Amino acid sequence: MLNKLQALSVRSEDITRELAELGTANDQGRFRSLMKEQNELRPLVETFSAYQRALRDMEDSLSLMEGETDPEMKSMLREELAAAKASAAEREEELRVLLLPKDPNDERDVIIELRAGAGGDEAALFAAELYRMYVHYAEKRGWRVATEEYEEIGIGGMKNVTFTVSGQGAFSRFKYESGVHRVQRVPETESGGRIHTSTCTVAVMPEISDEIGLDIPASDVRMDITRASGNGGQGVNTTDSAVRLTHLPTGIVIYSQTERSQLQNKAKAWALLRSKLYDLEQQRRHDEEADLRRSQVGTGDRSEKIRTYNFPQGRVTDHRIKLTLHRIEDILEGDLDELIDALTAADQAAKLLKMSERESSVL
Repeated sequence: MLNKLQALSVRSEDITRELAELGTANDQGRFRSLMKEQNELRPLVETFSAYQRALRDMEDSLSLMEGETDPEMKSMLREELAAAKASAAEREEELRVLLLPKDPNDERDVIIELRAGAGGDEAALFAAELYRMYVHYAEKRGWRVATEEYEEIGIGGMKNVTFTVSGQGAFSRFKYESGVHRVQRVPETESGGRIHTSTCTVAVMPEISDEIGLDIPASDVRMDITRASGNGGQGVNTTDSAVRLTHLPTGIVIYSQTERSQLQNKAKAWALLRSKLYDLEQQRRHDEEADLRRSQVGTGDRSEKIRTYNFPQGRVTDHRIKLTLHRIEDILEGDLDELIDALTAADQAAKLLKMSERESSVL
């Protein structure tokens, strides 16, 4: 680990020198690329510097203690040594986390699909609550939300909804939400007071741009132009502007009607199709890599039950990490950070354990 950290520190210094020589006017593309790499390296380099300072402090304290005879001074040096050791251990743990392989999609925008499952109207009401929960969470972080497609029922529920969240790190925060969410409560229409269980499936995908190079042959896609209608609201254009794409090999259907022009809806539909096909390929690879799956939080399977929202007990339980929080109302209002932080930490811990096992096997 030490050799790798030293090499990355040297690389950071090389980038700083090249940026100074390059200047912003010479090569904008190269300049942006270097700035991006430097920003990615900065947390690691700064933490490594703090780690090295803690090691030097330890050495200094030990060196001074050897020739010190004054009890009071020796006691103070022991305290400084203990503080330096604690700091070094903390920085070392931070470095191990920073050295974990980065998910290349973490900084991307995210596409989220919610589909009401078992439970009829109650499931649709639950899907609408989850949708509002995610929108509130995104808005609290200053991210932009664009609803692409949805199907409502008359009592305020949603059979399905697809929306995009745009903001730095959006995928990294939402990626653990994929799976089956279930709600346990007494529906308003239940006269007998019995608790019902309903479900909603959440699918989370990174938004994929053209730069990924995902090849979709035009012959594989049928495009239909229709008149926008349904629950789009007043902003829906009633001309022939809605676009439906059908990917023939997979049967995936994308429908876009929320934009005002056919050209905009076409671009949005193709963007959604690219993301869906990319996600499909990622799922296929994920299923093939059973060892990787075991090292992550949950299986990543869309059919996996990941979380229960129990209204009678006022609790939310994430089954993957056995975490229960007794503040269901706050969570449904978008207060998700405690859950997401715990899931992120558990995922990092699992990957660190895997990395330690690999290092041990090499030794």
